[in-house]
Amino acid sequence: MAVSFAFVLSFFCFLQLALRTHAAALTTSIAANERICFYADVDKAGEKIGFYFAVQSGGSFDIDFEVKDPNEKVLLDGRRERQGDFVLTANTVGEYSFCFENDMSTLTEKLVDFDIMVESEPRREPPAKPSQIADQTSALEESIFRLNGMLINIKRTQKYFHTRENRGFDTVKTTQNRLWWYAVLESLGVIGMAVFQVYVLQTFFTKTGRRYKV
Repeated sequence: MAVSFAFVLSFFCFLQLALRTHAAALTTSIAANERICFYADVDKAGEKIGFYFAVQSGGSFDIDFEVKDPNEKVLLDGRRERQGDFVLTANTVGEYSFCFENDMSTLTEKLVDFDIMVESEPRREPPAKPSQIADQTSALEESIFRLNGMLINIKRTQKYFHTRENRGFDTVKTTQNRLWWYAVLESLGVIGMAVFQVYVLQTFFTKTGRRYKV
């Protein structure tokens, strides 16, 4: 009975932890000279905001970014950054803006994968009376928090390898296109040189000289 109660209580603790966190993982394309912004609401002061982004393809895999609070105060900014992973505390209630700008490119479109997470800092309340069930609940709660941390690390590792895979694929695709155009230009050069040589030889052997009457 005690084990069943502890299991149910741990399930509700995990559910509460999940409800405390809300995130938005998106992938967007940003055209050349374009600025695009996303917004996240903070309900109360002291909440944690997690912001992650990585440029998946386009140009040199870099982008400008800027994070502002509801009072238009710049909290984070960067120029020509490839990726970033930040955690900041929201001291003001309201709407926070997360903007990307691709003004360094004139033709290249950038593909950006980003994640915005707003979570309340979990606070543990001491048990009303010490007992074996309370000890078991505390141990299960510690396990839940450890599992949560491990899942976050696994998620970040997956994002890292996902970014490297996309960048590698984009590099291979760009190199393939360059090799294809190089082969086309080389073929056209060889054909042009052959036509020019045939023309020169034909002109040399078919040229008529002066005729003299004896």
